[in-house]
Amino acid sequence: MTSHDCVARVRRLLRLKRVGHGGTLDPAATGVLPIALGKATRLLQFLTAKKAYQATIRLGVRTTTDDLEGEVIASQPSGELSLEQVKATLERFAGTIVQIPPKFSAIQVGGKRLYNLARAGEEVEVPARTVEVFKIEILVWRSGIFPEVDVEIVCGAGTYIRAIARDLGAALQTGGTLATLLRTESSGFNLADSLTFAELEQQLQSRAFHPIPPPAALKHLAAVTLSPITAQKWCQGQRLPWKDSVDWVSPSPLQVYHEDGQFLGIGQLVNQDDEWLLIPQVVF
Repeated sequence: MTSHDCVARVRRLLRLKRVGHGGTLDPAATGVLPIALGKATRLLQFLTAKKAYQATIRLGVRTTTDDLEGEVIASQPSGELSLEQVKATLERFAGTIVQIPPKFSAIQVGGKRLYNLARAGEEVEVPARTVEVFKIEILVWRSGIFPEVDVEIVCGAGTYIRAIARDLGAALQTGGTLATLLRTESSGFNLADSLTFAELEQQLQSRAFHPIPPPAALKHLAAVTLSPITAQKWCQGQRLPWKDSVDWVSPSPLQVYHEDGQFLGIGQLVNQDDEWLLIPQVVF
């Protein structure tokens, strides 16, 4: 299933037109896919970008797509590789790294998706990107003619695990490709708290389904509380003078609440003419 397939299925199950997802998953991957319902789709842009994966990398094999979905373009028995070699090389992929996304990806070049260009046989230069890998750790090592290593990766937005598999193989001079990929965390949501489609259908049938409320998805953002009068003005789109302490202010968005605890939307504090203003960004 593609991420789009998942959205379409949720739309049918809930009989709801407005459904969106955060953080596209490759069709061959499984795991966490955050899905927003109704007006909550406007909050997807404010979710944390952190993601975590468990991946299996097969060494000695190169494919057109950098995973086992693609055609094998090179195969090199690599039974001589050791865990120590792989571990030492893998450390290069931690921190801030530069990677070239796979040719079969959804990135646009010249207004066209790379996977469409690749399928059409067009050769294009894929722009490199800088990404953050906060953690990369070996979980299991399986030796053999084509050894495999299971890794845990925690990373920021835009990181391609397929590119890490490919580049690890290149650094070891054997070739490498992604064999399996499971996303265990995405945008603050983890696998343990996720619903399968079967569970979602069961909850809907028993009327036990309750979507995750916005505050649970936005807890990484600071919050401000407004009085009833100022809340009404803010919800009407007015910019409010902000007199409270702003020592902690950053470019990050803020959660905005009514003093009765109701979530009102997303705002941001900006300084104009030496005056702090709370500006609405998304009003619920």
